[in-house]
Amino acid sequence: MLSRLFGWWDGPTIGTLFTVGRKGVLVGTDSFGNRYFEARTNKGSYDGRKRRYVLYNGYADASKIPPDWHGWMHYLYDIPPSQTPLPKQVWEKDHLPNLTGTPFAALPPGSMASEAKRNKTTADYEPWVP
Repeated sequence: MLSRLFGWWDGPTIGTLFTVGRKGVLVGTDSFGNRYFEARTNKGSYDGRKRRYVLYNGYADASKIPPDWHGWMHYLYDIPPSQTPLPKQVWEKDHLPNLTGTPFAALPPGSMASEAKRNKTTADYEPWVP
């Protein structure tokens, strides 16, 4: 219960859920389970546009927002991707969040956190021996 009151890093707090539920309308959900909302009115907006919110599924990390939803969140598109998805090119890969600092991060050979050993090269350092 305390984590829901104060723990914003692992999902929205009770206050955030209450505020977004009262002021926002669900617009759509992405493939990661993030939910996107838009304010019912533009009251309280400093630029006259309706505010847009995202409630992350799990850990709050902005890199978990796919490009089409990112464009909608930043007012590049007026129509959300749930209504009109962006056309996807054949060469585009699926979006992945930034995994740096997580157990799923890429660890190249020679990294201090990697178990793999880097192959020696001719340019490797050789210490001076007196």
